[in-house]
Amino acid sequence: MIFFYRILINCVFIFSPLIIFLRILNNKESPIRFKERYCLFSKKKIKGNLIWLHVASVGELMSVIPLIFKLEKKKNIKQILVTTTTISSANIFKKFKFKKTLHQFFPIDNNFLAKKFINYWKPELAIFVESEIWPNILINLKKKSIKHVLLNARITNKTYRKWMIINSFSKKLFQNFDAVYPQNNETRKYLKKLGCKNIKIIGNLKYSNYQESLKEGIKKNIFKNKIIWCASSTHKTEELIAANVHKELKKKIKNLLTIIIPRHVNRKDEILNALKNYKLKIHLHSSKINMRNDIDIYFVDTYGETKKFFKISKIVFLGGSLVKHGGQNPLEAARLGCNILHGQYTYNFSEIYSDLSKNNQAKKVYSQNHLISILQKNLIKKNKSNSFIKKLNKIGDLILKKTQDEIIKMI
Repeated sequence: MIFFYRILINCVFIFSPLIIFLRILNNKESPIRFKERYCLFSKKKIKGNLIWLHVASVGELMSVIPLIFKLEKKKNIKQILVTTTTISSANIFKKFKFKKTLHQFFPIDNNFLAKKFINYWKPELAIFVESEIWPNILINLKKKSIKHVLLNARITNKTYRKWMIINSFSKKLFQNFDAVYPQNNETRKYLKKLGCKNIKIIGNLKYSNYQESLKEGIKKNIFKNKIIWCASSTHKTEELIAANVHKELKKKIKNLLTIIIPRHVNRKDEILNALKNYKLKIHLHSSKINMRNDIDIYFVDTYGETKKFFKISKIVFLGGSLVKHGGQNPLEAARLGCNILHGQYTYNFSEIYSDLSKNNQAKKVYSQNHLISILQKNLIKKNKSNSFIKKLNKIGDLILKKTQDEIIKMI
């Protein structure tokens, strides 16, 4: 099977200049740093132990930020390399004040490039987060006897069935991991069937929280005297639902401000064009002019700043849930005491949403009208759940410590 995979990935490699060019035109690739995909590195390795973490995109990156800060304090770790596959995650990475940690884009998983990448960085330990499985990289790590683990692993039934189509090849890849740490029992079951040996549940790393603040804040005084709700991580059509909700609520709540934070900022022009039909006054977060008092929609068109807006929002609707995307991670909003509203499609984080629901911290909405009804009843309330914040932080701190201990043992 590896023979056929390498033929396929080599075809991708041949056409990659065209693919990358198109991605640059669509703002999905860096016009300068795309060379990192070909192992033309923009950063240098220093002498000493290097830990490599690979994450796919924003959500996975945010889940390991607390771990990175912890690992940076270890004297026997001289450098930490983080690789991602998306430009949005690279932009967010730049917002953190790391001392030992650098970022590079993940290379094309061509066998030649995989060898070149590993030979240059020579990691003491390679950590793949959630479901990042790249055959050529993994096979070459094994050949070099470099320990590699699957951290906060997540395998759904759908993913498992895909891997089982190539059963023997899948098991060869999964059984080579030195350790796997599933984030839930469902994943543990599938990992065992896929041939993983050293399986240990230490909890979902997404419960952990980073204490270090981002480089810049927001001016809270511009939101003074406003009643705020936030529609975060929205997907296509959900921004329009938020606009409709705002128009209806504004009839009774005159000082209402709706904050919209799209999941993909590169959809900015598309969203703004669609919102023109609603005749709402919109302020862009990136704008350098002061926000007028009669603004309806505060549109966050930057990356990595949702936490700042959760701090000033009592109620947050989390997107990707009224459309069949599977929902977004609600823990960041929950840690800040926000009451969370979500649609019926939350299968990506079903266990987390279930826990939040049991603690009356999350509520399911089934339609635009239902969302309007729930907001109307709850926006006038002023309390945030401080006791639940403490509970979540305690859980997160314990999971983070266990994860750190497991990683340190591997070095």
